[in-house]
This record gives sequence, structure tokens and C-alpha cells, in this order.
Amino acid sequence: LLLLCHAEEAAVMVSGLRNTDVFVGESATFTCELSHPGVRNVQWWLDGTPLHNNLVTEISEQDGRIHTLTLNDVACHDSGTVTFRAGSLISSAKLLVKGISLSA
Repeated sequence: LLLLCHAEEAAVMVSGLRNTDVFVGESATFTCELSHPGVRNVQWWLDGTPLHNNLVTEISEQDGRIHTLTLNDVACHDSGTVTFRAGSLISSAKLLVKGISLSA
């Protein structure tokens, strides 16, 4: 019975997303850590648009607790709010993509 109660304990966010600044063409990585694995309905968004695993957007999970989003070859229009959601847990952070100044 004790094990059953522990299994139903709600996961908590151990560490949330952090604001990230990168330059055009670089990669931006966001990481969230949950207290334990098995949380369902995990989803990433950029400015309200759901993200899916592909060549540009890499979504990974380690030990079911550490969730990572990497946006490759970012452009200025990728700047915005990145949101991670796992069940009822939500964490957001700002992504700022800086252009490279051509003037010396």
C-alpha cells in the first residue's frame, strides 16, 4: 500500500527552463528536470506553437526525468517564449536570438 501511494505522488519540477540568448545560426538548448519519471503528456512549445522532433528541433528525454529541447540553426524569428509542459507542470523561458552586427 505504501508503494502504491508513493507511485501516485505527483511529480514536481526540480529545475525549470532558463532564459537563453544565442546568435543567429547557433543552437539553443533548454532543459527541465522532474522529480521522477513517468509523467505523461509532455510537450514543448515556442510562442504557443507545439514543437515536434525533427532535424531543426531535437527533443530528448533522459531517465524519464530530464527533458531537453535543442533548437538548431536558429534565426531572428525564432526569438520568443519556450514553454515545457508535463502533465500539470509548466515552465517557460525567453529565447533571444541576436543578429550578428556587420558594422565593426
